[in-house]
Amino acid sequence: MAKRFKCDLISWARTYELTRRLSLRILKTAFRPDLVVAIGRGGYVPARIVCDFLEITDLTAIKIEHWGMGAQKQDAALLRFPLNIDVTGQKILVVDDVTDTGDTLRTALTYLLQQHPAEVRTAVIQHKTTSRFIPDYYGQRIVKWRWIIYPWAVVEDLTGFLRQMDPAPHSFDEAANRLIADHGIQPPQRLLEYIWSLVIIS
Repeated sequence: MAKRFKCDLISWARTYELTRRLSLRILKTAFRPDLVVAIGRGGYVPARIVCDFLEITDLTAIKIEHWGMGAQKQDAALLRFPLNIDVTGQKILVVDDVTDTGDTLRTALTYLLQQHPAEVRTAVIQHKTTSRFIPDYYGQRIVKWRWIIYPWAVVEDLTGFLRQMDPAPHSFDEAANRLIADHGIQPPQRLLEYIWSLVIIS
């Protein structure tokens, strides 16, 4: 049976605008971080843009695994790659792309607080109200749940969707129509042609 859920395919321009909005909300507060910590992998690009707007040069990352290809959730959010620097006494801003369940940010915050920083605050481009964790800052609040597909994960997500379809699509046109019917998205044809080529050779 087909797994159907609404998706939003976010463009690079929209991503940049949401991250700009997030950065401006941080700037309106008194919080000035010494260090930005990106949560890999979704937070890498937003964190770099936030650094640009906040004029912060110190950026590092941790990796937490919770979601796989095609919106497949793992049982728990697990810290895969910890910090490789000492953050004692520093004010830290943690940046990710989105809060879905909130487990990733909660795991990150728990870990970072154990590293003896002066303060830790959290930020995401988009915050879903279904999340059990509310970040300190967000660029957009999403009330009605949908899966968000960011430009840096579009091939991974759509390939996953197509490979999980049951019954599997047998042609490019069928795959395109199923993405519209099952997820409400219509990727650019050239991009979808590339994704379809990955699916049929796997």
